[in-house]
Amino acid sequence: MFNRERWNEILEALNANKFRTFLTAFGVFWGITILVLLLALTNGLKNGVTADFGDFATNSMFMWTQGTTKPYKGLPKGRYFNYKVEDVAAIKSEIPNLKYVSPRNQLGGFRGENNAVRGTKTGAFEIYGDYPEYIKQQPMDILQGRFLSYSDIEEKRKICVIGVDVVKGLYDKDENVIGTYIKINGVNFMVVGTFKMANSQGDNEQDANTIYIPFTTFGQAFNRGDRVGWMAITAYDGISITSVKEKVFDLMKSRHKIHPEDERAIGHFDLSEQFQRINGLFSILTIVGYFVGILVLASGIIGINNIMLIVVKERTKEIGIRRALGATPWMIKGQILQESLILTILSGMVGVSFSALIIWIMNAILDSVGPVENFANPSVGMQVVFTALIILVVSGLLAGLIPANRATKMKPVDALRIE
Repeated sequence: MFNRERWNEILEALNANKFRTFLTAFGVFWGITILVLLLALTNGLKNGVTADFGDFATNSMFMWTQGTTKPYKGLPKGRYFNYKVEDVAAIKSEIPNLKYVSPRNQLGGFRGENNAVRGTKTGAFEIYGDYPEYIKQQPMDILQGRFLSYSDIEEKRKICVIGVDVVKGLYDKDENVIGTYIKINGVNFMVVGTFKMANSQGDNEQDANTIYIPFTTFGQAFNRGDRVGWMAITAYDGISITSVKEKVFDLMKSRHKIHPEDERAIGHFDLSEQFQRINGLFSILTIVGYFVGILVLASGIIGINNIMLIVVKERTKEIGIRRALGATPWMIKGQILQESLILTILSGMVGVSFSALIIWIMNAILDSVGPVENFANPSVGMQVVFTALIILVVSGLLAGLIPANRATKMKPVDALRIE
């Protein structure tokens, strides 16, 4: 138990040689600082890399068509085919584990030729034909107006929702946007909404230069008919898209007379699979961070252990007197362990505080200079602080265990004889 006299004894022992105490504590301070900073930097790298996924539902995949590589049912290899609107309906009806199946068509590109005009201003933008549920797969902040609706789909309305950089490119500052018209490849569309991507890292240049129009309007205005360029498919929560995608591929192969073993005819990008790989990589990096940090911390703990052994040797006569006056071995052992524990925890908590300051400075710099590629918001959670505290407690006990055992093995008579 701690009491005032015990605290005074511990503080007196630590103050007996302040420089030695400082050097001993610095090893633990530096070890815990390295541990916390390594975990924070790992999280910053993870946040930056996963930001490339945007806020798109990670339990999703994109699917498109490619040339066949095997002949099948009299059809040659190298044949190209297109998805149809009927394929979307077939996927929804025959594969119940899918939450969203969004057909998409695409026109142009923000680095391509000018395809949008308003008055004397022109711009090259990404034009997408989409369904209303796409906003649930790729969350967006609607800044003005609204997103696409099913009435737009059914009535094939010539309306559009435009990104913030489209507004900057085609409109004057503070100009009213909603209800105005822009011309896309010679066809007039009324602007019903503006958006930006819902993420903390700022708008991706391509996303901000995007225009969404109803899928059916896209097919009619740009002569795509019922063709589908590609699909964004999302599975229900709790069901991995990776476990479902082969059923989708088999269904499309049977509908388009593709050899069942043709693995290249259907192209796809599995966000869930890629996301899991990235999470696995950063889990390994986190383990490496703990490993390296604990190794550095161990050097500080060894230093405390050595210093406590020296302290015990220096206080041999004192220990003999205490034993002669009736102090039990557990009382002697408890004092040595408490001294070691307090030194370890105090220096460790200072290290945690110092690393928290460094993390705050890094985030302040990132906020001032803007997003950095593949790095964002370095931070650690409270579980890391609690883990560090547990490591410090265990380390402090281990550091004092050998000196404490050595102190209790001394016989009072022998201890008193030592000069």
